[in-house]
Amino acid sequence: MSPASVSAQKASNKTLSYCPQLKIFFQANSKLAAAAYNSQPMAKKNAKKSANAPATIARNKRATFEYRFDEKFEAGLSLMGWEVKSIRAGKVNLSESFVMLKNGEAFLHNCNITPLSAASTHVVCDPTRMRKLLLNRRELDRLAGLVERQGYAIVPISMYWRKGAWVKVEIGLGKGKKAHDKRDDIKQRDWAIEKARVMKSK
Repeated sequence: MSPASVSAQKASNKTLSYCPQLKIFFQANSKLAAAAYNSQPMAKKNAKKSANAPATIARNKRATFEYRFDEKFEAGLSLMGWEVKSIRAGKVNLSESFVMLKNGEAFLHNCNITPLSAASTHVVCDPTRMRKLLLNRRELDRLAGLVERQGYAIVPISMYWRKGAWVKVEIGLGKGKKAHDKRDDIKQRDWAIEKARVMKSK
């Protein structure tokens, strides 16, 4: 009988357990048992969390430069089949888009979704058509009230995948920045770039 087999047999006689990660025998409910438990990998939990994390499709870089947002909302988007295929290919531009309220509903205007060359010939593809945003009634009422009474604008900030299957749009409720606010943003951006360059050169 090999030494390993003898050790395993002695361990079983003393009701010991073997931890392959730590390569040791230990008694149940001991400190070593706790160490063995804590050493188990958490890959499955982390993998599940990363799978549910939103994946960015497109960003409206002008939005954060032109507006200061007080609130943000997540909205669904009513899409056609060819639009979903184009979005999966990254054929989206939010830079000129805006949100308008009409008849108690919210609509995304001027969002450019370029049709793929393989799109069906019987479908009329309008790249900048008006698309309905999916929000609940409480959110729509709040948006309408603040836009009408306090002069807020509703601006699309980004588009992303939620759970890998649902297209979501982040919209912001904000007001236009003053000239000095924009200058401060430019200074902060330039400083961040310069700081990154200095850190990289060290």
